[in-house]
Amino acid sequence: MRMDAVVAGVGMTRFGKHPDRGLKDLGAEAVSAAVADAGLELGDLQAAYVGNCAAGTVTGQESIRGQVILHPLGIGRIPVVNVENACASGSTAFHLAAAMVTAGMYDTALALGVEKLTHPDKRVSFAAFAGAVDVEEVRALLDQLATPPGGGGAPGEEAAGKGGAGGGAGEKRSMFMDIYAHAARNHMARYGTTVEQLAAVAAKNSLHGSLNPRAQFREVLTVDDVLAAPMIVPPLTRPMCSPIGDGAAALVVTSAARARELGIRRPVRVATSVLRSGWDHGPDEPGTVELCAREAFEEAGLGPGDLDVAEVHDASAPAEIITYEQLGLCGRGEGGALAERGDTRLGGRLPVNTSGGLLRKGHPVGASGVAQIVELTEQLRGTSGERQVEGARVGLAQNGGGKKGNDAAAMCVTVLRS
Repeated sequence: MRMDAVVAGVGMTRFGKHPDRGLKDLGAEAVSAAVADAGLELGDLQAAYVGNCAAGTVTGQESIRGQVILHPLGIGRIPVVNVENACASGSTAFHLAAAMVTAGMYDTALALGVEKLTHPDKRVSFAAFAGAVDVEEVRALLDQLATPPGGGGAPGEEAAGKGGAGGGAGEKRSMFMDIYAHAARNHMARYGTTVEQLAAVAAKNSLHGSLNPRAQFREVLTVDDVLAAPMIVPPLTRPMCSPIGDGAAALVVTSAARARELGIRRPVRVATSVLRSGWDHGPDEPGTVELCAREAFEEAGLGPGDLDVAEVHDASAPAEIITYEQLGLCGRGEGGALAERGDTRLGGRLPVNTSGGLLRKGHPVGASGVAQIVELTEQLRGTSGERQVEGARVGLAQNGGGKKGNDAAAMCVTVLRS
């Protein structure tokens, strides 16, 4: 939907493993920073939308997560809406906050994404992801993931049969890495995408993450480093997979009038935010990303060529490559070459995941979508330091999660303008 809202303040913790910090502590850091950045007080907030995906599984906190997290800050009385929408929980919270400000219900709202995924028992962390598929269809899904593309011979197929889908999925790793590995093998078999191109995405995002002080991983990796790393599920090595981590990110969303009152000199406007859910469609028919992007571009009066910077949901390296194609940044089957040429790295034609992306910044799932908007807001303000995209004026965020049928269960595409 078309929006008439402004991102007035941003705040974010460093993403990573924080064994001694809970949801309240992480959330408080991000919220306090965002409110201060907007030049407001906590009491100025009129509503809060809190995105969290896994607290029920990891910490046992259900039902009133947002109220529990915000209460120590003295935030009460106002509506607090808990938002759970798989890995799109944070972007959905932001979508709702911006929509309610656009509708005139509030002139100042908070969008918070916060997640605690690390746990002494890794099976608990992995179980948080396993619940983002239809639990009544898990066996059928695992059987599908073990099926070779077109019935034979895809890269990594033999190894996948030995240790891939069903051989540790959901116990030794997130089930979604098997989902992404299956998609990668299909893409490789159909279009000739190479493991070197997958590695180019991970290497590029490692460079970007090295410049981001809030990223979980800051080591710069080469393509050879990525390829030499331990295999998680073929063809994905460890740096091609997003890590388990904790963190929080927050946004203060205001009306344009309120932004003027606050004296915000470089307002970042929410041009549009499109939220959709998956459905059954043919393998070559447009899916959630294509439909969200098409609607977002139409409502913003823009096209892919107008973008200056983008943050996309690279929960795995092949996911970023496929998303290039779905967003119209290149033709179908050309995403691997786009990454290999360096078009999407800083200094390239369209820098993607300047934050380091989920692969290097980290992926505390409920916070990831909000963190994308934090990164884009800072890019459009011109305050991103060493990773600044020169002259950035238009940014796009794509964040999705869960799986139902042959698509994501939830998808959100947002366009911001300076």
